[in-house]
Amino acid sequence: MPPLPEQIELHRDRLWRRDEEIRVENALEAERFIEDVGFANTLTDARRPGPSLYIAVCGRRDVSLPRNVQKDEETRLTWYLKDEVMRRGRVYYAKLAAGRSMFVAPRLISSFAAVSMPQQEDEPRTLSGAAQRVLKVLRREHELGTADLRAESGVTERAAFTRALDELQRQMKVIPQDVIYQPFSYIWGLAEDRFPAELRKRIARKTALREIARAYLMGAGMTLLGETARATGLSRVDAGLGNHQLVDEGYAVRVQRGIYALANLPLASASGTRTSKLNRL
Repeated sequence: MPPLPEQIELHRDRLWRRDEEIRVENALEAERFIEDVGFANTLTDARRPGPSLYIAVCGRRDVSLPRNVQKDEETRLTWYLKDEVMRRGRVYYAKLAAGRSMFVAPRLISSFAAVSMPQQEDEPRTLSGAAQRVLKVLRREHELGTADLRAESGVTERAAFTRALDELQRQMKVIPQDVIYQPFSYIWGLAEDRFPAELRKRIARKTALREIARAYLMGAGMTLLGETARATGLSRVDAGLGNHQLVDEGYAVRVQRGIYALANLPLASASGTRTSKLNRL
């Protein structure tokens, strides 16, 4: 992406914890960070737009994942915090858009569900046969370790089972809710068991797109062409629909095609100044 104005970078430093003085160091701080930004990736670095727990743990802008993550202290801390936050169950965690591991604050769970989660009556049409078998077992048992779930579901081929779990996570049906290391295994459960109120709440898809776009723009300060889509996992059309609604209500300003900024930032206060500064991008 082209360089952003320094004012926007400073805004992101504060909201995304890209500052050593406010970096994330424990599970409580990780939960506060996720609540502030609305949603965050787990182990993405500066090459992918959007808030990231790993970047927040590092506390700096230009972060790259090392080749040998097993020996990297910051990566290990991020992984430990991911497990702790997942166990505590106060924010949503799963592989969501594009198969990326993401955290979602409770206030946005209903919005992501409106975009990603099919209703139960639609599952025979939207879920694969393997995913339906895994889901049927979890609805009976409510939680199972990986090996037991694979055996009970009859989806014994490892690759097919992994694809089924990834599919169920993307559609917000199943979540990992704990992890055991000796031997290594995730404990899988139903998303609706842990977040019943949020997943039962029905909101319009259009409203959901607006609120997801709002959360991203609030933390980003400004979005470049295609950035909202890449950060959220929405299509470009859906991300655009969300941003257009923010402009209509006065929360955002459209600088030029595909570029939006928070309306209350000084950068966006005067249209002439706004356009001249941002055209340099």
